[in-house]
Amino acid sequence: MAKKTDRTEEKFAAVEETLTRTEQWIESNQKPLSTTVFVIIGVIAIYLGYGKFYEEPLNEEAHAEMFMAEKYFETDSFSLALNGDGQYLGFIDLADDYSGTAAGNLASYYAGICFLNLGDNESAIDNLSNFSGDDEMISSIALGSIGDAYMNLGEIEEAISYYEKAANNSNNKFTAPIYLKRAALAHESNGNFSVALSHYETIKADYFETQEAADIDKYITRATLKQ
Repeated sequence: MAKKTDRTEEKFAAVEETLTRTEQWIESNQKPLSTTVFVIIGVIAIYLGYGKFYEEPLNEEAHAEMFMAEKYFETDSFSLALNGDGQYLGFIDLADDYSGTAAGNLASYYAGICFLNLGDNESAIDNLSNFSGDDEMISSIALGSIGDAYMNLGEIEEAISYYEKAANNSNNKFTAPIYLKRAALAHESNGNFSVALSHYETIKADYFETQEAADIDKYITRATLKQ
């Protein structure tokens, strides 16, 4: 019993010694610790202030500046949307001037689509690759459009990769069947008929109400016969 009591007292003594050392360390380093805490608080305050008083107004300004470029985009005036009209900025300058904002990010998406429609596939890939978004529809179209650009360049494997990424990015009934079908056609052009058939069958089973499924049986028949 005495030995057990002695061991308990030794443990308490060790804990007290550790606590004492910790207290001494804190006391001797109180000024540096306080400075560190204030620095951390200051950084947080600057970050919050940056978002509130700089980033948010800048983003609003960018959206206002983007208005005319979006109008040109809606009327398929892709060159004006991309380069501006001399009075209003185009998506290239908007993406550059407002880099780091949500509006600047969206301008990269628009610029990529404009380049794709104008036949500049390399620039389309560059701009669309700079875009990142949480919206499943837009992000799927961005991925699929990169696939289109690679397909135009004759880089079929890269095109397939992006078509399948776009199809898997969201299972919505608008983008998923479109990019599944494009991936399947690209697989067929590469002679991979079994993979193409799998994509066609997925369209028939999961997206039977869509336009892509309307004539899907003929694609299924063709891929089946060519396996």
